[in-house]
Amino acid sequence: MTPHIGQRITAQFDELSAQEQRVASFILDHFDDLAVYSAADLARLTGVSKSTVSRLFKRLGFESYRTVKDHARQLRNLGVPLVIDANAMQEEAGAPFQRHLQREQDNLQRCLNSIAHQDFSALVERLDKARHVVVIGFRNSYPLALHFRQQLIQARTQVRVVPQPNQSLAEEIVDLSEQDVVVLFGFRRRPAAFAALVEALERSPAQVALIADPTAVNFASQVAWFFETPLESLSAFDSYATANSLICLIANGVLHRRLAEGRERISAISDIYSDLSELEAPTMSVDWSAQ
Repeated sequence: MTPHIGQRITAQFDELSAQEQRVASFILDHFDDLAVYSAADLARLTGVSKSTVSRLFKRLGFESYRTVKDHARQLRNLGVPLVIDANAMQEEAGAPFQRHLQREQDNLQRCLNSIAHQDFSALVERLDKARHVVVIGFRNSYPLALHFRQQLIQARTQVRVVPQPNQSLAEEIVDLSEQDVVVLFGFRRRPAAFAALVEALERSPAQVALIADPTAVNFASQVAWFFETPLESLSAFDSYATANSLICLIANGVLHRRLAEGRERISAISDIYSDLSELEAPTMSVDWSAQ
C-alpha cells in the first residue's frame, strides 16, 4: 500500500531542511483545511519561499500541490486516520478544546441543516408504525446500530440488529415487507459488499433509511431517506458525536409519538431490571408528567 502523506512526512522529517519542516508541520496541523490554501498561502503562512514548498512536495513524492490536495481529499473520504502534530495543537492554551468544540458544533449544524422537517417526521412516523425495524451496520457503523436499537426498543417492540455474529444477511432480509423499515448505518470505510446490500434493499418492499457520512451520497437515490452526518475531527480519528446526537433525536421522536405505550413499556422494563438485579438502583426517577 502506498504510504500516505503523514507517513511520508514522518519517515523523512529528520532529513528535511528547517524551512521544509515548518511547511510539513503546518500541513499536518491544518490537514483538514488544505483545500482552502494555495501553495502561495503555505509559503506566506510558514515564512518560506514558494520554491521551498514545491521542493518539499517533490521530496514527498507529489508532482504538485494539486496532487497533495487530491491525496488529502481521498484520505478523508476513505476515513484513513492521519495523526496531526500534537505540539502544534498545543501552541495556544486551550486551543485544542476550542477547535474541537467548534468542529463538533459545525458537524451538528451541517447535519441538522441538511434534514428536511418533513423527511424527519416521515421517518419517525414509519419507525412508530412499522411491523419490524431492522437495523444494519458494519465495522465503525456497528456500535451505532447497536445503540440505535437499544434506544428504540425502549419505546417499541420488534427492533433487531442484523446480522448476528457469524451469520449472513440473506436470511434476515428475504422476508422484508412493505410494513417494515430498515435503518442502515453506512459510515466510511464501508465493506466492499455495501453497494450490493443497498441494491438488494432497494429491490425489497421495505423502506430504507441510510444514516451515513457525505461519502455515501451516491446511495441517496436508492433509499427513502438519506441523513448526511459529518464525521470530521481535528486529527486522526473520526468523531461520531453528531451521529449519536441524531440517534437520540430520532429515538425521542418515536417515543413521543407513542408516549402512553412508551411510558408503560419503559416502566415494565425497569421493573424487570429490578427483578433481575441487572442495573444499579436509580438515584432519581423520571417525571413523566413534565413530558
